[in-house]
Amino acid sequence: MELDWLLAPPLPEAMPRQRVLYLRLREAILSGRLSPGTLLPATRRLAASLDIARNTVLFAYEQLTAEGCLQADRQGTRVASLALRPAPASSDPRPPAAALRLSARAMAAWAPEPAGEVAALPFAPGTPDYGAFPFRAWRACLEGAWRDAGWRQLGYAEHGGDPALRAALAGHLTTVRGLAVEPAQVVITSGTQAALDLCARLLADHGDTAWVENPGYLAARVAFALAGLQVHDVPVDGEGVAPSERDWCDHPPRLIMVTPSHQYPTGRVLPLARRLALLERARQAGAWIVEDDYDSEFRRAGPAPPALFGLQPDAPVVYVGTFSKTLYPGLRLGYLVLPHAIAGDFARATVQAMRPGQGIEQRALADFIRRGYYTAHLRRMRARYAARQLALRSALKAAFGPAVELSGGEAGLHLVMWLPERISDTEVVKQAAEQGLGVRALSSYTRAPMRCNGLVLGYGNLAEGTLADAVRQLARAVRSLSAGKNGAVRGRP
Repeated sequence: MELDWLLAPPLPEAMPRQRVLYLRLREAILSGRLSPGTLLPATRRLAASLDIARNTVLFAYEQLTAEGCLQADRQGTRVASLALRPAPASSDPRPPAAALRLSARAMAAWAPEPAGEVAALPFAPGTPDYGAFPFRAWRACLEGAWRDAGWRQLGYAEHGGDPALRAALAGHLTTVRGLAVEPAQVVITSGTQAALDLCARLLADHGDTAWVENPGYLAARVAFALAGLQVHDVPVDGEGVAPSERDWCDHPPRLIMVTPSHQYPTGRVLPLARRLALLERARQAGAWIVEDDYDSEFRRAGPAPPALFGLQPDAPVVYVGTFSKTLYPGLRLGYLVLPHAIAGDFARATVQAMRPGQGIEQRALADFIRRGYYTAHLRRMRARYAARQLALRSALKAAFGPAVELSGGEAGLHLVMWLPERISDTEVVKQAAEQGLGVRALSSYTRAPMRCNGLVLGYGNLAEGTLADAVRQLARAVRSLSAGKNGAVRGRP
């Protein structure tokens, strides 16, 4: 049998010949080129014909025999009988596209996201100021965590998270957010997305209805849909989420996802009267409220509005927090705060739903909070972001005129600049991307029949030295579309 083609050029660079021989033999067997029962040459003979060492052939034969591709007996080495699919009729070895796809549920939940590198561009929403991160203090806490690490930190984390971090967070939330939290109520998660996934799987059943804000946080919609929940959009008005009587009657919820302290992305703040009404209706409906308090640490002026979680005793509210905005996204740590009634069971069920880790990072973060580094960092960044937002507002008004309408300035790391209907926010985003800007279209957060037209402008990573130039580039992008369309940007029509 002629097998010279097994090592015919081209050969992969830096790959040992024994590996090449093994891979080509396996491909020939699995593709049917070498049919079942085919007797292969003896190792000495094949080695001589290919001008390679016999050990190279032995390696390939032994590995393929161990995998079940070959069978060796006294008569020699033969290709095993395998359940192989028929060879494709065309020369394209790839399976048809319809055969390999995501589930229908995943496809329905999927929403296009900007490329990962967009996060480093000016105006990218949700991106903190990486240059202001307290590297020295964080490194000291990490080194201390590694120095004192034991088997517990190297294995899966305890259910609910590292006890030291849960205690540190409970103290921080009690002092800063006024939530009166005990450590047993805190569950550490791998960020907000993991927290929402846990809420969907542990607080609702397949087919239940989950409310999301419209416009709203796209990742919440994806998490709930992938968990098998029916997602219902509830409109947002000038004061935040505004469910109608028809929403309550026709789409009774099991989960209600809200961002009441700084609605994402519009920045509206839910008034106290609406908060209390939402709590009462949720009780009547037997629903859980998932309160995402993603950036209340960065209030522009005055204390943050009271959280839904702390408004009433034993309210049906689960509080979600994250360190992605306050520290850095790659840390992948967030948390849930739960009512006493379900805290223990939820923490135990979390271990069954996922295998928690990051024991070293959790211990380091606990030390970071306990030593006051976290509070000091928040204080510095709060002042920095407030000054940066004022500078951005001033630059936008200078570039677009004093009538330009901005919202979302009470807290956080982004503003919304509303556009008239004649200027498409998606087209502006395309033009801005060509100039190296990471601005997002407000309409991309919206589902029909709600219509919003504006730009979500992140300023967390917008250094003062680049702010003015970035606004000028944005103005060029907008004006390239508004030319001949009856004037400049003057807010919503």
